[in-house]
Amino acid sequence: MQTQVQTPQANQAALDYLDGFIDETRASDFLCQSVRTLQKWRVTGFGPQFYKPGRSVRYRRRDLLDWQESRMRKNTSQL
Repeated sequence: MQTQVQTPQANQAALDYLDGFIDETRASDFLCQSVRTLQKWRVTGFGPQFYKPGRSVRYRRRDLLDWQESRMRKNTSQL
């Protein structure tokens, strides 16, 4: 059995990827939701955190993952 040892460079590349910003189209694909749903979530404050530099909207991959994980449930009775 061979184990892979991650180098500090590989770890940094993964961190850079997670901390990278994506637009709402890619974020909607990432979350398996429509762009319109993300737009509604931004208005209501329900969805993941987002950044608004100027007129554009950006999401950080790490924030999307964190938000997804916070929505995990074991059964339908959980809120």
